[in-house]
Amino acid sequence: MESRTHSWTPPSRVDFTPLVGLDGLGQLEAMVTGKMPPPPVMSLVGMTGFHPERGRVVVEMPAAEFHYNPLGGVHGGVISTLLDTAAGCSVHSTLAEGEMYTSLDLTVKFLRPVTADSGLLRCEGRVIQRGRRTALAEAQLFDESGKLLAHATSSCMIFS
Repeated sequence: MESRTHSWTPPSRVDFTPLVGLDGLGQLEAMVTGKMPPPPVMSLVGMTGFHPERGRVVVEMPAAEFHYNPLGGVHGGVISTLLDTAAGCSVHSTLAEGEMYTSLDLTVKFLRPVTADSGLLRCEGRVIQRGRRTALAEAQLFDESGKLLAHATSSCMIFS
């Protein structure tokens, strides 16, 4: 039997004052620099890298056995979490001060099996089209050797 522990800062205890006056990219960068804690899901699934730029985000996570489904591969929900994070955060990086967004949908295509042997997973999200009220983003998940494992598209609603 293996075990794993993780810790996080509950969002209800986070002081969001450092985010006042920042646009979406600035908010994501505040998380990278430690001015804001990462969301709990990052610790839960074991994300180790987060690299935002305007309209694009890269998320990294080592594939591990604790991600496995009963068939011995990384659970589709974990893969979808990485894809959703990269796609959604790429949209977040384009937000103006005072704007917010929410995902409307996520369409995932699983292309290859993902196992612990896949190594460090790299998920690249980018905005395809950004309007005033909606945005379309995509994300691609690669294994450590650069093979494409999964692809997703996401529609997001933008609001004040």
